[in-house]
Amino acid sequence: MASLSFKHIYKKYPGGVTAVSDFCLEVKDKEFLILVGPSGCGKTTTLRMIAGLEEITEGELFIGDMLINDIAPKDRDIAMVFQNYALYPHMTVFDNMAFGLKLRKTPKEEIKRRVEEAARILDITHLLDRRPKALSGGQKQRVALGRAIVREPKVFLLDEPLSNLDAKLRASMRTELTKIHKKVGTTFVYVTHDQVEAMTMATRIVVMKDGLIQQVDTPQNLYDFPSNIFVAGFIGTPQMNFINSTLEKRGEDVYVVFGEHSLKLPKEKATNPAIADYIGKDVIVGVRPESIHEEQRYIDAMPDAVIDTTVDITELMGAEIHLYITVNEQVIVARVSSHSKSRAGDNIKLVFDMERVHIFDKDTERCVLH
Repeated sequence: MASLSFKHIYKKYPGGVTAVSDFCLEVKDKEFLILVGPSGCGKTTTLRMIAGLEEITEGELFIGDMLINDIAPKDRDIAMVFQNYALYPHMTVFDNMAFGLKLRKTPKEEIKRRVEEAARILDITHLLDRRPKALSGGQKQRVALGRAIVREPKVFLLDEPLSNLDAKLRASMRTELTKIHKKVGTTFVYVTHDQVEAMTMATRIVVMKDGLIQQVDTPQNLYDFPSNIFVAGFIGTPQMNFINSTLEKRGEDVYVVFGEHSLKLPKEKATNPAIADYIGKDVIVGVRPESIHEEQRYIDAMPDAVIDTTVDITELMGAEIHLYITVNEQVIVARVSSHSKSRAGDNIKLVFDMERVHIFDKDTERCVLH
């Protein structure tokens, strides 16, 4: 079993700096878990604690049933793929991939079998006689992965392995990594600051900020049901719009009010007990750019959630257009069809899909209603 169990893990450095606080998590066998967050959030430190490259200050870390806090890195049965690939320039691809097995005194025939099998999985059989300087970035990436695969570890650790690649190659390597994970059938723990990588590859995502876990969930659940403003803003491109608003009750109805605009909440949201304490109070309303529409059919269908506004800027993204507008001194982005005729300076109507708005507590920033 290649499960991982984090029990109240802390990493504290001299001088009172705490990089990781009370990290509790169960990673399932064969899971593709991605740690994501801004620079300095503690994700790489967490990965290095699994590898044994950083000491754990407090807490217990298990691989399967084995407590590994005091076990040397070489005895943890893990393999790590670094951001810079760390290939030996004087060795061929075959020798780079075989190096760890030779150190372990693995028989030659077994080394040859494992390297050739890994090369086949990664489609680098034709590169085995080359040296790293003759390889492209994507090929070096595959060799670094191959060196990890031949060891047949219980857990793969990957530290921003795609960050040195260009955008096109990064996109294709995301697909390759997902395929490799399925073929190899072991546990992957992957660190990135790129939420697109996280959304496209992960079984589950751990969102971190300031050394603390903010939310752990599947990519779709993180997107649809963020637990707080940080997660809502970090996951999704363009990021979720946040509007300082007030909730007002008018008769049986509840409205989101900001500036001169009043948008009616659907009955299901208006009657939800979670917002009862927020009536008459300031809140932050979150709405994703794709939940703001300009088409007439949406305006006709949701007349109680329409605003009149002026377009500040348009960005043509190919398959879509981003409209930037200013509402109540706040910039809002709407993601609309590439066939949109709206241009900067145009006065237009926009409708908010109120079924898909999120309401956050202004003080705690926790989500109180999805």
